[in-house]
Amino acid sequence: MTKHEFWVAMTCEGCSGAVTRVLNKLGDVKFKIDLPSQLVWIESDRNVDELTETLKKCGKEVKYNGTK
Repeated sequence: MTKHEFWVAMTCEGCSGAVTRVLNKLGDVKFKIDLPSQLVWIESDRNVDELTETLKKCGKEVKYNGTK
C-alpha cells in the first residue's frame, strides 16, 4: 500500500474526529492524524483523487502533499 500525506485544516479534536469518521467509512485504509501539524497520513491502494474527495467530506480544506 502507498502512504499518502495530506494537509487538512483541523483546529480541534472535533475536526480530527470528523476526519476519522470519513476515513473509517472507507474500511480498507490505515491512517494517522497529527492534529498540531494538521497532517493526515493514509496508507491505501485507493487513488489520490478518491482519498482527497473523502477527506473533503469532513468540510475542511484539504491539500495533497505527496507520497511518504
